[in-house]
Amino acid sequence: MLIYPAIDLRGGRCVRLRQGDYNRETIFSDDPVAVAHQWVSQGADRLHVVDLDGAKAGHPVNADVIRGICAAGVPVELGGGIRTDADLIAVFGWGVRWAVLGTKALQDPAWVRRVAEQYPDRIVLGLDARDGFVATDGWLNTSSTKALDLVKLVEGCPLFAVVYTDIATDGMMGGPNYPALAELRANTSLPVIASGGISSLDHARRLADNGTFGCIVGRALYDGQIALPALLSLAPDRADSRSQRTATPSTHTT
Repeated sequence: MLIYPAIDLRGGRCVRLRQGDYNRETIFSDDPVAVAHQWVSQGADRLHVVDLDGAKAGHPVNADVIRGICAAGVPVELGGGIRTDADLIAVFGWGVRWAVLGTKALQDPAWVRRVAEQYPDRIVLGLDARDGFVATDGWLNTSSTKALDLVKLVEGCPLFAVVYTDIATDGMMGGPNYPALAELRANTSLPVIASGGISSLDHARRLADNGTFGCIVGRALYDGQIALPALLSLAPDRADSRSQRTATPSTHTT
């Protein structure tokens, strides 16, 4: 199982929100680039970055910080406000390896299928779910579309993976939503990356045992509930995974 330390950006700082609530913010660092280097120095071989400002604004915002994080030397997965072809060109130009598309996937699944063909294995579907329904716009709104139904709309194109975040568990340190993740794995051929609530080695170990492709861990690392080297030790074969591509990723257009 792949391990993604999370770096959430707001106002140029590294923060964490509880259940996606912008009014329940904890600031962990004024220097997210230094945080990226910290995780890399502890063995991280990939990072998951969320531009919270971008998610609200509808376009990526924290360009300089994201460029600095990408320069830390490991592949970066970025979500938050990526909704146009120009946004994709921009973030890939900053050095981002994988772009996470959430709100736009709900608004225009045909566009997501097209850009997945244009950038094979570089597009990730972001499924942020509240009570099983897709949340959008930085989790400020909840749609009437079920998460599983959205997956079906983009199934079959060369997406890299799907990131599933259960909003009720995010930042709450109580463990991920195992039943929802199991249901998702059973209903898609896409690799599933779990996010939200992972706060112990047992949580991560259970995900690995269940065949989860990867997991994103945030608050538990910042609060010291989990030591990153111990977490990485659960995945000694991670460098052999299909996602560990050291060659220059494809950027061709069709």
